Amino acid sequence: MSKAFTREAETQEDDEVALPALPAGGKNYITPQGYARLRAELLDLIDNERPKVVDVVHWAASNGDRSENGDYLYGKKRLREIDRRIRFLTKRLEIAEVTDPSLHHGNEQVFFGARVTYADAAGAERSVTILGIDEADSARGEVSWISPIARTLLKARVGDQLKLVTPSGVQEIEVVEVAYPVPAERA
Repeated sequence: MSKAFTREAETQEDDEVALPALPAGGKNYITPQGYARLRAELLDLIDNERPKVVDVVHWAASNGDRSENGDYLYGKKRLREIDRRIRFLTKRLEIAEVTDPSLHHGNEQVFFGARVTYADAAGAERSVTILGIDEADSARGEVSWISPIARTLLKARVGDQLKLVTPSGVQEIEVVEVAYPVPAERA
């Protein structure tokens, strides 16, 4: 068997989409804004990015020798990346359960979508927003609803003392504030 055929089999395995694990029986919760962002990215890939790359690959293929044609080789690689991302987004959007956190506006109990401020034993306060797996960005203070801090905070109320299990041991934290986005009709 030639080397070309074995290489193709290797790249097929790489194309499989591995979704981040959800808890057993869990759902893929996402806010309406997060769903809209993922959907917009998917549509942009399908309607804009992929057709442009297909045009470049088609043009490069028409130039002849494909084995040393950088535009063709890079274009084919980029096309695989785009297709992989399209498959990933499609699967994630299919299993997404859109949950509007503004429904809990004014509530003091922590649910999905809450902006929670908590204090540790030393009195240092931190704030996190509990969001979906596909939309959380730790650089902006957003955590996934399946993260350890979110699991500790969920269903707690303002003033509750909680035990947060961390790699360095158990920490005592207290819920200081819970806030939700204002519903659209009140905004």
